[in-house]
Amino acid sequence: MAEPMRIRALEKDGVVDLRVQIRHDMESGSRRNESGEVVPAWYITRFAVEVDGREVFSARLGPGVSRNPLLHIRFREGRKGQALTARWEDSRGDRREDRGVIE
Repeated sequence: MAEPMRIRALEKDGVVDLRVQIRHDMESGSRRNESGEVVPAWYITRFAVEVDGREVFSARLGPGVSRNPLLHIRFREGRKGQALTARWEDSRGDRREDRGVIE
């Protein structure tokens, strides 16, 4: 199972500033290991954020995204105290969902 995401959401003047660090190896499929064999592709394909059950952000990611990506998102559909859910799915079908609260 993947490690939890680090989520930090701060609301100021009606705008939520969200930072999410996803812990994932993000292999592109073009790197070779010590034996010279190609390391199979393995990367996040979809990332989404919900606030109180309503999707406020979604993105399709690919093999060009770095290992353990840090995403910085701003949106207006949230206020202090609301529940926030971040989730991802990768190219192997693995999924992760973590929750936080807007501060």
